[in-house]
Amino acid sequence: MPSIDVCYSPELLHLYDLKGKAVVAVDILRATSTMVTAFAHGATDIFPVMKLEECQAYAAKGCLIAAERDGVKAEGFDLGNSPFAYMNGNVQGRTIAITTTNGTRAIHLSMEADEIIVGSFLNLQAVANHLQELQLDVLIVCAGWKGKFNLEDTLYAGALVERLQQAFSFENDATLASLYLYQTAKQDLVTFLRQSSHVRRLENLEIHKDIEFCLQHDKFGVLPVWQQDRLVDIGVREVKG
Repeated sequence: MPSIDVCYSPELLHLYDLKGKAVVAVDILRATSTMVTAFAHGATDIFPVMKLEECQAYAAKGCLIAAERDGVKAEGFDLGNSPFAYMNGNVQGRTIAITTTNGTRAIHLSMEADEIIVGSFLNLQAVANHLQELQLDVLIVCAGWKGKFNLEDTLYAGALVERLQQAFSFENDATLASLYLYQTAKQDLVTFLRQSSHVRRLENLEIHKDIEFCLQHDKFGVLPVWQQDRLVDIGVREVKG
């Protein structure tokens, strides 16, 4: 039986051997939720990059460029990090290069894994199904906030563990804590997260609707995975509602 573990921050990745494993990279508020939404609305592929300058260079290659720093859209870019900016038909058939404060970093620091999957509540079941098919040991990598633990990514980890607990083994405290926390909070994630640091940070930016949207479960069937030098969707593009 394969195992499932949780890494609460990319800063802790040096403690894990990623070879032979599947990584689920998650930044609920909002990078991975936004990437999933972009694929659901027709994006062809996504280049997640680390630096603003690197992202800007993709404009010359015909890509839409997207950037966020400290929760705010960076000046001079086509898009920011709100999923709603990707729903108006502007990403259909387009390639996107994106850089964010936390999420794109978590992806790049996981490159030693055999498979990197982008996870969010929006495509939770699609991720769970794929992991059951892969039958690899799994590490959920929470992007956190500037290297620190955050609550929303941990809740996602618990939700994924809950769906996989019959098919995957786990004995480590991080996985158990994530599962128990999610089971405590799942009846009303929005209320549970209201006092969390990042939710308060985003609410100060008046991004209430983004928070509620990103906490929806199983809205899309897309499955972004890393292939060669980019993310591609190997799932079913399905938009509900």
